[in-house]
Amino acid sequence: MASSPKLNLFSFTMIVVGLVIGMGIFRTAATSAKDAIEPSVYFTAWILGGIVAFCGALTYAEIGSRYPVTGGYYKVFSYAYHPSIAFAINCVILISNAASLSGVALIGSGYITKLFPQYQWTDIDKALISCAAIIVFYAINLMGLKMSSMAQNILMLIKIGMIMVLIAALFFPKHSETAVIATVTGHPMSWIQSLGISLIAVSFTYGGYQQTINFGNEVAHPSKNIPRGIFWGIAIIISLYLLVNLSYYSIIGFQQMKTEREIAYVVMHKVFGQTGAAVFSFFLFFGVLAYVNALLMSNPRVMYAMSEEGTLPSLFSKQSKKNGVLTISLTIFAAVCIVILFFAQTFEKILNFSIFLDSFGMVASSATIFVLRKRTKNLDDTGIYKMRLYPLMPLIFMAAYIFVCTSIIIQTPQTALVGTIVLGAFVAIYFMSGQFRKHKN
Repeated sequence: MASSPKLNLFSFTMIVVGLVIGMGIFRTAATSAKDAIEPSVYFTAWILGGIVAFCGALTYAEIGSRYPVTGGYYKVFSYAYHPSIAFAINCVILISNAASLSGVALIGSGYITKLFPQYQWTDIDKALISCAAIIVFYAINLMGLKMSSMAQNILMLIKIGMIMVLIAALFFPKHSETAVIATVTGHPMSWIQSLGISLIAVSFTYGGYQQTINFGNEVAHPSKNIPRGIFWGIAIIISLYLLVNLSYYSIIGFQQMKTEREIAYVVMHKVFGQTGAAVFSFFLFFGVLAYVNALLMSNPRVMYAMSEEGTLPSLFSKQSKKNGVLTISLTIFAAVCIVILFFAQTFEKILNFSIFLDSFGMVASSATIFVLRKRTKNLDDTGIYKMRLYPLMPLIFMAAYIFVCTSIIIQTPQTALVGTIVLGAFVAIYFMSGQFRKHKN
């Protein structure tokens, strides 16, 4: 790629936080609570999710240090496995990321429409609002890494500010209102089964940090700043998530958490009234756009790497001569997000599908550390980052996502079947395109 400005530690850390904290914490808390049979399951899921995130962050930190290249998420697959596996899993991950971006944008639109309760907002209306947000940040990313990184830093500060307001709500007197008591019915579940299902939403909320290895050599001093940025980013995220969940639980109660979608709006309305809730929703919508921006920054780099490997057409590696932006890859990824947005329309339809696909990528990508440890022994004494408690950390991380994947298979087997078919289809496409290239040559 052409020479471009390097990301410093602060910018990289903000990208980590931005990739993870989308609208998840403002919506998936309700989904996780709905699937938890009691508060102990709920809080165990969030604490376990934090532990798994730490293990994964440390694993990806070492992967990024041992293989710090742009598009690293794809190139690590290609280096460690057969190119067909790299192609299939990365195409699936790109689809999953696009679905996640669209889902998060939809949740954001759900909050912004709270400002205009006089209108009857449809799913199409919310999809149009989300589409507009994607287009705006597509335009910002066309201006180059420096502009998109600056926007990322500003938006993340806004979003963290909104989270801090939620936490601060713990210390304010509540408006006296009649609580809505939820009556939850359903089939009885065991504690472990409930934990597994509750972890699906939690996994979505914690996921995203693994994409930071896509920036590779665009980070200044990658052997130091990649692990530091991931470590500090995840530490910030875990602290904020646990405090926000305590705020939800303390202010509106566990039973009401099960029935509310825009759960943060309910908390703000209860503490600060209608005006406070409206102001919160306005700023929250703009803060969450940091997630949209971060994914639009990272995923075109995967497509660039696949193009460099020859598994995608060369047009995916085309860059703007002015600022080095991957114009074609960025445009196509944004278009996929918009297509998914109008097909899915609701967050609930894409959650399990996205996490099932993510589980493949998480397990497969983290397992590459075992291959990299053997093949890059020559780097051990060169100052690169090496995690402690190896191989325990990656094994815990992989086991957790296998558990989540199994929970999805049990809960929605049709979703798992579709995801498996999609993965197999991309493997077939790889070999079919390879045969086409051979005949063409």
